Amino acid sequence: MRKIRVEDAVGETLCHDMTGLDENGKKCVRFRRGHIIREEDIPELLKIGKSHIFVWEPEADEVHEDDAAIALAAVIGSDTIAGADEKPSEGKLTLTAARDGLFVVNSEALREINRVGDYTVATIPSHTPVKKGDRLCGLRIVPLVTKRANVEKAAAIARENAPVLTVLPYRALKCGVIITGSEVYYGRIQDKFEPIMREKLTAFGAQLLGFTKCPDDLDMILDAIRHYRELGAELILLTGGMSVDPDDLTPTAMRRSGATMITQGVPMQPGNMLTIAKLGETVLIGVPGASMHSRVTSLDVFLPRVFAGLDIAKEDFSLYGEGGLCLFCAECTYPRCYFGRA
Repeated sequence: MRKIRVEDAVGETLCHDMTGLDENGKKCVRFRRGHIIREEDIPELLKIGKSHIFVWEPEADEVHEDDAAIALAAVIGSDTIAGADEKPSEGKLTLTAARDGLFVVNSEALREINRVGDYTVATIPSHTPVKKGDRLCGLRIVPLVTKRANVEKAAAIARENAPVLTVLPYRALKCGVIITGSEVYYGRIQDKFEPIMREKLTAFGAQLLGFTKCPDDLDMILDAIRHYRELGAELILLTGGMSVDPDDLTPTAMRRSGATMITQGVPMQPGNMLTIAKLGETVLIGVPGASMHSRVTSLDVFLPRVFAGLDIAKEDFSLYGEGGLCLFCAECTYPRCYFGRA
């Protein structure tokens, strides 16, 4: 780029957006990239503190900030990410969700891209549930121009690890719910889990196969698991019986069913007692008791992943201790908070 005095710039073309303050004192773009400087622009440029402008004189190995942003945006996401074809503003591009689902980041690839000279790519946390139109990512280069080699390297990382950014849709899983506890089964207390589970599952578009109440009887709980498996259940949730009392049988029933236990307990509060197992292709989840009175628990962190089709491994859970303590804010903003962000 060539730097010249504003007074000598009439007829020259701006190579980047120039910002200033509007009548309300807010930052805005006063002159767009590509604007041809006119005599009457000189006082306005001086008012926003621009005594010189830069004229674009392209070199073979340099890429303008807008073009650098466009080049990476074109390859960093999947077709579930929108905004790659938008015009950058001040060299920045914002990518949004093209559909509802679970936002997933290839974290290592993102780190590699951010190690490339000049590029900065910022996203919301991976595994955040999003709605169509939600902002997911902002990307730009820091200077007005960068070396072409940087653009090519960043784009190559994105292509080799595609997609770096994606929104996974929720699958309409066939779900059965088993509500355990003799006190509920015999009508001694009112069941409060069914409406809570119904609301959570229908939010993902689940196909509800039914709700079955069982007393603290291991054989009856196992029969209920077999029943839902025969109906083709892809997800079975078991509520109640999740504490460490000897007569709380839910984790025992999950083991006796032949399922492979993934975790019993997680370092998160509320929801320490979350239990997850896999029986063939069916996921079994022991619902933590805290789900009955807390709007958000560990269950709400992992349910979206199950519906999005992500595998959950035992080693994943140790990551959630840091950030796993809910502060029970007066106004809950989950998932737009740190809870469950490993």
